[in-house]
Amino acid sequence: MLRLSLRERLRRKGRGYVGKVRRLLRSFREESARPDDQWAEQYLNAGEIIVYRGMDARDREHACRVTANLLRDYPRSSPELIAAALLHDSGKSVRRYNVLERVLVGLIPNRLSHILPPIGAIGIRSAHPELGAYLIAHAGGRPRVAQLVVRHHHSVGDPEAALLHHYDNME
Repeated sequence: MLRLSLRERLRRKGRGYVGKVRRLLRSFREESARPDDQWAEQYLNAGEIIVYRGMDARDREHACRVTANLLRDYPRSSPELIAAALLHDSGKSVRRYNVLERVLVGLIPNRLSHILPPIGAIGIRSAHPELGAYLIAHAGGRPRVAQLVVRHHHSVGDPEAALLHHYDNME
């Protein structure tokens, strides 16, 4: 595990929040999202494509950016890590958020979402890694892809999940 100074941790956290604000501003209208689905689907198997297509266009666009940034810095990433980057928020697709929910839930840090009552959009926010892994596994996705998705917010001991968490937070 990479040991960072307090200054570097704060810098990373700040960049992460800037990315979240940018994503929030893009999240108001699904019609304005422009995911590169054709590019993304080349990295997915048939079952994973079904899960990917079930995602909100804004989440697919976010997933494409996360994956592109990961590949920019780690071009030799495993096929499973690439697919997991594209599907890491697939669990959010089990319930559509209205605009207000999308904005408010996006402002809640993941750690806090786990201590709030697990109802509605907050429940989806806190359980989306497990829900996504379930969708992937039941659609015929690769087991390692499901494993990375379930670990993308709790990556202890899994370097690939830690990379996914890092790039998700930066975006």
